[in-house]
Amino acid sequence: MTHEDVWRAIEKFATEHGMSCSGLAKCSGLDPTTFNKSKRWSKEGQPRWPSTNSISKILSSTGSKIQDFTKFIDPVDQGFDKAA
Repeated sequence: MTHEDVWRAIEKFATEHGMSCSGLAKCSGLDPTTFNKSKRWSKEGQPRWPSTNSISKILSSTGSKIQDFTKFIDPVDQGFDKAA
């Protein structure tokens, strides 16, 4: 699981629920800019990962389970075979 995988999962999760990343954040009681692309990297170029609290809030607000989110991180979802 990579930094990019997690952020891509948030984007797909938002889309699955008919929202933008900003809409998902807002619906979850987070600042609308929480998932902005500009916040995914520090000024020094270090990756910023979403907090577990943010993930928990998006799951709660959509009535989802962690599996509903992690399916978007799964390599099979990206067209890769786990056995390979």
